[in-house]
Amino acid sequence: MTKDLLKLLDLSKEDIVKILNTADQLKYEQKHGIAQDHLHGKTLAMIFEKNSTRTRVSFEAGMFQLGGHALFLSGKESQIGRGEPVEDTARVLDRYCDGIMIRTFAQEEVEELARYTRIPVINGLTDFCHPCQVLADLLTIREHKAVLEGLKLCYIGDGNNMANSLIVGGLKCGMEVSVACPQGYDPAPQVLEFAKSDPAHTFSLHRTPQEAAVHADVLVTDVWASMGQEEEKAVREKAFAGYQVNAELLALANEGCMVQHCLPAHRGEEITAEVFEAHAEEIFDEAENRLHAQKAVMYLLMGDKNG
Repeated sequence: MTKDLLKLLDLSKEDIVKILNTADQLKYEQKHGIAQDHLHGKTLAMIFEKNSTRTRVSFEAGMFQLGGHALFLSGKESQIGRGEPVEDTARVLDRYCDGIMIRTFAQEEVEELARYTRIPVINGLTDFCHPCQVLADLLTIREHKAVLEGLKLCYIGDGNNMANSLIVGGLKCGMEVSVACPQGYDPAPQVLEFAKSDPAHTFSLHRTPQEAAVHADVLVTDVWASMGQEEEKAVREKAFAGYQVNAELLALANEGCMVQHCLPAHRGEEITAEVFEAHAEEIFDEAENRLHAQKAVMYLLMGDKNG
């Protein structure tokens, strides 16, 4: 494992599998009442410059379950929100805490934070990527399908942080990945370059959901307007008309196709209420697995048995 979890591009397939296997073990221990004191006495600083439900609760609960403590630092209430340079915040937290999780806008801020600390930095979300969510997605898919390699993962919607991380994580785990985005809403150029370099050539970018969804084993979607894009809602609704996971799209996929959504979901927009409820068990397994995947990351990066 690397010192930090900044983006999935930094990890090898072996690193990802190690995280998933560790998450499996920690999930088993939690479900069977086995004590998990792996991070006893450790403290995680959690910096939130973007609002959150799942990220905050899963990291805070995860640290508690591992025997440690999590500190919530709001961007509005801390000095980083009042203009303190990120490198100064990094060097202060480095002397107080054992790890930092940050949920923010710019990927550069996360990378800068990691440059100025000796302690691990975990990316809880940026506009570029969402590694913790996609680790949870991969964990959920493997639980339901037993394997990742050889499955077809299809993403429908905006080429956002979720698309970027799904492409990287899926390809690194040996999956075929197809993405459908409207023109002008493609994944990041850095991610598309990575996908082109995949020796198996199993990535495809489409302009219609129907083309992308054929023979899919997993269909994934996300909201059309992410946090911070609310003023673009009307423009995006027009651009993404038809980019919906619905019964007609599922009919093109393989039998038993899973549906995943990182939440919150806007029923009637990117996914129909019918499909969401039919696959709610898988979607909320995915939400739960944020807890277990992130516990694995924290254990591997912050525990005495550093990976």
